[in-house]
Amino acid sequence: MFKKDLQPGTKSKLKSSVQRSLRAALLSTYPLLTPYIDDVLPKKGSLESMKLPDRNTLYILDGSTPLFYQQDGPGGPVIPHLRLVHRYPQCFPTIRIDRGAIRFVLSGATLMAPGLTSKGGRLPADDADPEDLPEGEEMEQEGDEEGRWSRELKQGEPVVIMAEGKTEACAVGTLAVGTKEVKAKGKGPVVEDAHFLGDGLWRIAVD
Repeated sequence: MFKKDLQPGTKSKLKSSVQRSLRAALLSTYPLLTPYIDDVLPKKGSLESMKLPDRNTLYILDGSTPLFYQQDGPGGPVIPHLRLVHRYPQCFPTIRIDRGAIRFVLSGATLMAPGLTSKGGRLPADDADPEDLPEGEEMEQEGDEEGRWSRELKQGEPVVIMAEGKTEACAVGTLAVGTKEVKAKGKGPVVEDAHFLGDGLWRIAVD
């Protein structure tokens, strides 16, 4: 989705009211970030937006730290930049691809179900919690030692893509189908247009 020669756009400083609404959207989408939110978005920090192609907006802290991006303008999903994922890996829902799928994902190909349902792949366990946790239990979700997330993930939800044999996430994107359906069908596209290591968003010069 993000070409390797992605050119930085113009940056605009955000009003404090916009910063507050983005902070709320981030915590609503990723409740596990709550203990770290003052490090991620310091109240005295300066948040800027940078326009990117295809109606994407990148949000940058203090002129140099890419935090997250938003697709399709305000109201679109808030998706963490991989640099933020690498700082707080425990805070984002994950799935894991097998070794064979790594080179395809890192070339920008659509992530297909077999890369997740194979022996080296990881989806939520069959006895995972439902997609929507009861109110007040959002902080109880986590990944286990095997790399399986503790609840099912739904269509349209942002997800971090781990890789078999690797310690850091290789990509992030939104689910084209829920994880229950991936397990049931075992075929078809799962994540399209992911932001991956080495793509234009990873390489972009923001300062």
